[in-house]
Amino acid sequence: MSIYTEESILQFGTGKFLRCFVDLFVHETNQGRAEPLGITAVQSTGAGRARSINRQGGRYHVAIRGLECGERVDRVVEVASVGRALAAESKWENVLATARAESLEAIVSNVTEAGYRTDPRDAPDDAPPPSFPAKLAAVLRSRFEAGLPPVTILPCELLEKNARRLMQLVLEVAERWRLSEQCRQWIRSECSWHDTLVDRIVSAPAAGEPWAERDPLFAVAEPFALWLVEGSVGVRGLSEHAAVEVVDDLAPHHLRKVRILNGAHTALVAKARPLGIETVRQAVEDQRVRPWLEALLFEEIVPVLEGRTHQPRRFAEAALERFANPFLEHRLDDIALHHDMKLQTRLAPTFREFSERFGRRPKLLSEILVGH
Repeated sequence: MSIYTEESILQFGTGKFLRCFVDLFVHETNQGRAEPLGITAVQSTGAGRARSINRQGGRYHVAIRGLECGERVDRVVEVASVGRALAAESKWENVLATARAESLEAIVSNVTEAGYRTDPRDAPDDAPPPSFPAKLAAVLRSRFEAGLPPVTILPCELLEKNARRLMQLVLEVAERWRLSEQCRQWIRSECSWHDTLVDRIVSAPAAGEPWAERDPLFAVAEPFALWLVEGSVGVRGLSEHAAVEVVDDLAPHHLRKVRILNGAHTALVAKARPLGIETVRQAVEDQRVRPWLEALLFEEIVPVLEGRTHQPRRFAEAALERFANPFLEHRLDDIALHHDMKLQTRLAPTFREFSERFGRRPKLLSEILVGH
């Protein structure tokens, strides 16, 4: 069983990214601590993954594989920071009870870009409400009504100003539900909302991976990991982790990462997937795709970012190296989730800015975005 039973973090999301990112960081932060942090993870849709986490006592394995400073890295970590997992559809009262835990310090989420929308069906008495912003509004209302201290909100979705956007959605729900002005003020000003930027490539294991046969939650992550937080982390000890960095302004970091690394991922879904290519690594090794991707990056994406963010060309070169990690099987089918929305957030802005800056349409981006 997981040894971390204190409910310090309420996490919306049980997917492999959070398991290899926040949950792993918390596990590593906990080592040698007298008062370790514990995570309660919420699966918003379905219940299968929550059952798997609980069946394994909150423990699962992550392989860190790739190159770091030119050296080969291949190690497996058993993560034990998750105390339990809750399926929102059947355990909503338990989710609200966690919100009322005196030990709760933070709420973390990774619900993808598609989760940043409300639902007309959201109602204050739903158990649970359909949309993520409404779920979060219900959680914060429950904590406020219990007279407990405010919490830190650290969203991990790849959206610029993610915390500010999420707070606005939550406040829209709160107003529609006619929550008290005191509650809305508590949500707005007492709780601490921090924009973040996450960066780590995580993948499912390759076919025949021995660890996967023993652990259905097993996943593979590259050695590189970075969690940028604007303002402060606000969670006991977590800012001490080597991958966590507090910055004054996320904007240039976000611009570079989303446009180059995530933009290239989404572009590969459009280009390589129809060719029958299954993974990012296979795509950058394919002679039909590699030159195309390099042209897209260095002739259309990087030129738009010059002078706006730090060393975009060097970042793009590093991204290509990360994509070629021989240990990762980063499936294009996984990246293709919510593809249309990702096209609009990761590639369409570059298309518009290129056209405005250079007075012509970028050829490769035009081909990707046609019809979208």
